[in-house]
Amino acid sequence: MYDGADNPADRLAQAVWAAKYRQPGEQSLDDSRRRVARALAAVESKAEAWALRFEALLNSGQFLPGGRILAGAGTERHVTLFNCFVMGLIGDSMDGIFEALREGALTMQQGGGVGYDFSTLRPAGTRTRSATGVATGPVSFMRVWDAMCGTVLSQGARRGAMMACLRCDHPDIEAFVEAKRRPGALSCFNLSVLVSDAFLDAVDDDEEWPLVFPADALQDVEGGLIERAWSGDMRPRPCRILKRVKARELWDRIMRTAYESAEPGVLFIDRINRLDNLGWRERISAANPCGEVPLPPYGACDLGSFDLTRFVRHPFTPQAEIDLAALAEAVPTAVRLLDNVIDASRYPLPAQQAEAHRSRRVGLGVTGLGSALVMLGLRYDSEAGRELASQIMRTLRDAAYRASVALAAEKGSFPTFDAERLLERPFIQRLPRDIRDGIRESGLRNSHLLAIAPAGTISLLAGNVSSGLEPVFAARVDRRVRLSPDHAETFTVEDASVRLWHSLGHEGLPPAFVTADEIAPRHHLQMQAALQHHVDQSISKTINAAPDTPFQAFASLYREADQLKLKGCTVYRPNRLRGQVIKPHSEEDDLPHHCEMCQSK
Repeated sequence: MYDGADNPADRLAQAVWAAKYRQPGEQSLDDSRRRVARALAAVESKAEAWALRFEALLNSGQFLPGGRILAGAGTERHVTLFNCFVMGLIGDSMDGIFEALREGALTMQQGGGVGYDFSTLRPAGTRTRSATGVATGPVSFMRVWDAMCGTVLSQGARRGAMMACLRCDHPDIEAFVEAKRRPGALSCFNLSVLVSDAFLDAVDDDEEWPLVFPADALQDVEGGLIERAWSGDMRPRPCRILKRVKARELWDRIMRTAYESAEPGVLFIDRINRLDNLGWRERISAANPCGEVPLPPYGACDLGSFDLTRFVRHPFTPQAEIDLAALAEAVPTAVRLLDNVIDASRYPLPAQQAEAHRSRRVGLGVTGLGSALVMLGLRYDSEAGRELASQIMRTLRDAAYRASVALAAEKGSFPTFDAERLLERPFIQRLPRDIRDGIRESGLRNSHLLAIAPAGTISLLAGNVSSGLEPVFAARVDRRVRLSPDHAETFTVEDASVRLWHSLGHEGLPPAFVTADEIAPRHHLQMQAALQHHVDQSISKTINAAPDTPFQAFASLYREADQLKLKGCTVYRPNRLRGQVIKPHSEEDDLPHHCEMCQSK
């Protein structure tokens, strides 16, 4: 984090802090951290003692709370401390649609990004419920949401983000897939297709794929019936087959559009629900805008990341190691801090508050993984690098669950806790026996504990460490940052690992240094898989592919992602539709050249 030293990374951190997180009267980032610590400790019976512990953790730089927490905790501003929400199911009526739009606007006004499942809206061309008109379909209403988002932003709200999801068997899936082909279309949305196991089986078997909608919502429509668990349903219901398409042709269309425009992404929705810790009582059909937290209706993202570079001992020496004991020791305080966010935060909607308290989901993750591996002398695309990353995440998982068990013994379990059902869930069954025994005896404070977010802005505060689980983007980048609605500034900064290497008297680049575009896409996937096994929610990860990647090789990455048991996949191939946020700086002869396009997540 910013330490006052006169170098570009710290000047960038100072500028980001001043623009995004500083509150009136604060003179330094330490002041902001003290404000956050006191606000989140205020819900404790021993508030002063916990304020000191929270402040010590934040001052160490080891743990970085989500940006909304740092910006809003302890202020008088009417904002939420949650980065993102999945909104409620959209009612298939004009009243339902515009009530959902209103809820989204209120949520974004308070700083929360929003995710939606638009599958509940009837397909274009079918009769409306009043039978006096013809439905225009989900994509037409997504344009209304897009305009709303732009309007809210024009009022000075935090830069908005929205995720739109649609089932792979919705009759408007083809229009959804094509919705962002035109430059500038739906610019406030990320798009993801909810891909089912049955659809992928149909692709493998070259079968026809039925596009359907719940029969009880359609009037005077003919067609066969099929049982499907529709969005929001816990059990299958009769759905009317409105159209049949070749499964492979639909899959090819999804892949072609992703190849040309980097969207839509794919969410393996059956796996998400199969592995959900609360899968017996909820059905998930959407995720937050970056995809690392699949959530039920009105669920919220309560996020924080451990900066792994702060746990590297003896960097760039034969004795270099990651201090896993120190990481495990820091986890309980971080779990408690995020758990307190649930009680301390404002909520845009009562339903969001109710859902957050029902499950008490939190999302501990990591950032700086790429930079830390360079310091440890391990290439990001090596087996040794993946093994260490897996070990780090397993350490974090076990420490987080043990902390949540202890917190449950002190404060009580999340309200919908059911020991027997929880202990039957696949992820819980993979935990060490002492944790499972602890859950049975003492309960669990939080239904979910782990998610790996992009952590882009807070990674700048940490001294330009690599963001999330991503590899280093470039040794040196021109980072253009919007510091106010009408002012942006460009900072030329080195990655934290490269800066440390040079400060130790070395020239050139560290031996293990490798950038995102130098790593084979399959190695990106394998790193995501190495961590996903130990993450109970999901991971935001961009799989980088070169511009000249053949289409078939590109498409095969999504099937490999499924085979690796990932919950989602987004492959980014530089293309004409994407803007440029990060520009590699290549004026130094000792620095490699890099592609000038990068997706910002």
